[in-house]
Amino acid sequence: RVGIARAIITEPQFVALDEPTSSLDMSIRIHIIGLLKRLQEELGMTYLFISHDLSAVRNLCDRVLVMYLGRIIEGGPVDKIFESPLHHYTQALLSAIPIPEPGKRKGRILLRGEPPSLFNLPQGCAFHERCPDAEPLCRQELPLLRKVSEDCWVACHKAGK
Repeated sequence: RVGIARAIITEPQFVALDEPTSSLDMSIRIHIIGLLKRLQEELGMTYLFISHDLSAVRNLCDRVLVMYLGRIIEGGPVDKIFESPLHHYTQALLSAIPIPEPGKRKGRILLRGEPPSLFNLPQGCAFHERCPDAEPLCRQELPLLRKVSEDCWVACHKAGK
């Protein structure tokens, strides 16, 4: 709370929040997300919310960018990304979110292998060794972020085609 107060004391229009809910227990995390939402509405601030806490992202953000090894691989409105992700990495990430209702559990997507070293990225798509749909083009050519709908982008040769 003190960190948030210090960040907004000068009434900024833009605030970067890097993992603001990490290492907090669930009740405090929920309170902080509520506080951030309220401050955003009351003060009209824009947040850059950087987090591994996908539940917090879904509750606080309007738009999301998903990154893999330092590159943006998918982006769009939160609801679209969370409901119908196009990139296999995004699908795997979202499948790992705990669901409190046992009957609503989706199948968890487990990725094979390990991510490559940031110091020795493979040629082509950095995800190709873990991707179930990788084809020769994926091993040779880095996929660029491309528009797949009016407000969604993906960096995958096959997704959204």
